[in-house]
Amino acid sequence: MDKLIITGGARLDGEIRISGAKNAALPILAATLLADGPVTVGNLPHLHDITTMIELFGRMGIEPVIDEKLAVEIDPRTIKTLVAPYELVKTMRASILVLGPMVARFGEAEVALPGGCAIGSRPVDLHIRGLEAMGANIEVEGGYIKAKAPEGGLRGAHFFFDTVSVTGTENIMMAAALAKGRSVLQNAAREPEVVDLANFINAMGGKVQGAGTDTITIDGVERLHSASYRVMPDRIETGTYLVAAAVTGGRVKVKDTDPTILEAVLEKLKEAGADLTTGDDWIELDMHGKRPKAVNLRTAPYPAFPTDMQAQFISLNAIAEGTGAVIETIFENRFMHVYEMHRMGAQIQVEGNTAIVTGVPALKGAPVMATDLRASASLVLSALVAEGDTLIDRIYHIDRGYECIEEKLQMLGAKIRRVPG
Repeated sequence: MDKLIITGGARLDGEIRISGAKNAALPILAATLLADGPVTVGNLPHLHDITTMIELFGRMGIEPVIDEKLAVEIDPRTIKTLVAPYELVKTMRASILVLGPMVARFGEAEVALPGGCAIGSRPVDLHIRGLEAMGANIEVEGGYIKAKAPEGGLRGAHFFFDTVSVTGTENIMMAAALAKGRSVLQNAAREPEVVDLANFINAMGGKVQGAGTDTITIDGVERLHSASYRVMPDRIETGTYLVAAAVTGGRVKVKDTDPTILEAVLEKLKEAGADLTTGDDWIELDMHGKRPKAVNLRTAPYPAFPTDMQAQFISLNAIAEGTGAVIETIFENRFMHVYEMHRMGAQIQVEGNTAIVTGVPALKGAPVMATDLRASASLVLSALVAEGDTLIDRIYHIDRGYECIEEKLQMLGAKIRRVPG
């Protein structure tokens, strides 16, 4: 397995381009299955999860075509099997997103129960109950979800999510796009990635309204047609590089992004003492060489502070002036990075779902191990400000969510290199 070696102490300075959002690209790729003609999706990040989704399509008989601009064209009419096999699904929870589109478009689907990061309970029962509300017959056996649409296809339904679920909202919204009649999804996820998916469905001729609020209304249409679409920028990658600038006392301008999709993160960075300026598609953060101030935060569904930025802010608090409390309300097992950061001298006390972080003037380089995607980002950030060398193992987690992370950090002046395992 590859490893990263980071020599801390460099103040980051420069400009980088933000990649397309993985968490928008995956559902949009799944939604291409709804079309009755070829669909082109651009601004895809070059990540393992995207490759896995494209490989999944290949297993199903679809042959994705990548053009010279690295956009992918998918023609779902060539599909030969409606099975998403375990050996691919086990590596990526987002594979569950093909369930709704396949049942809606082709009348049936067989999708293995998913895998992914071990950060806590993420049940698929909301996906199943939502499809059942639309008339689907579903059985779970042998580790597979086997779903069939009723005769005449899925029917529109009112469905209330008893817990907010991003992938649940996306799966049922996609299925409803081709269902007969109107569907109303209440207590729906409000994330920008859900809005991006709705915009994509509408670009194919769908009728989705209310995305970005907690009530989404979908009027099913008979068919969805060919379209070209560009995936939104990655707000978590954006936030991660801004925190990287903050922890090193540096200045970083991130381009091809959208300041309106991470306002809660920008507010916390201002609270930490960052000087922020924004344009339509860029954000610049300058710490003017200062050490950040500790911040208190609580994760919650969008538009509140995102759980995917929690680990990065624990890294910020670890070297900040003062003490900050970080409360995690989304996933119950998302402080695994804390114990690796202890090896670097971080002073963090975990009590239930709260991490109390007392900043220290400097961390010390140490061998550490990535445990999940965002936790691994926090270790990179901590290594950037640690004295000496930090060796980060199991970085395949990082590669699932950050495109060319060492190249981008090198462009900003970081001393970071990848070594083969």
